Amino acid sequence: MSRAQKRSAARLASVQALYQMDIRGSSVVEVLAEFENHWIGQEIEGVEYSPAEEGFFRDIVGGVVREQRTIDPKVDQALADGWPLKRVDAIMRAILRAGVYELSYRRDIPPKVTISEYVNVAHAFLDRDEAGMVNAVLDKIAKAERGDHLQAS
Repeated sequence: MSRAQKRSAARLASVQALYQMDIRGSSVVEVLAEFENHWIGQEIEGVEYSPAEEGFFRDIVGGVVREQRTIDPKVDQALADGWPLKRVDAIMRAILRAGVYELSYRRDIPPKVTISEYVNVAHAFLDRDEAGMVNAVLDKIAKAERGDHLQAS
């Protein structure tokens, strides 16, 4: 499995972990341990969970939790008027937070890669229109955060 595939799996696991934290109120320590010990790279009830780059997984989950006070206002600002982040479905919230974390704090990853990856994650859980909304929000934030980088690529 390539590094890119392991990073894609880490992004998917990160979104699932953030969703679980949001829904169940699990702590970051609990959710990291659960995913690393029982989900990532395992087969559960006939479903194969791909091996993931665990350091990248930890960075995204921990980074979203650590930077949530700066991430959420960015998402609120990028969403359509009248749709604050708290009104968005929990899985979309997790996708947007992870994507914004990467765009804002992982300057080593090209914005187009981040947007494409999280739109792919969105397609696994959401309908086409909602995945399109993820694309639009992340694109808007990428232009605000890293517009110079988008122009060059």
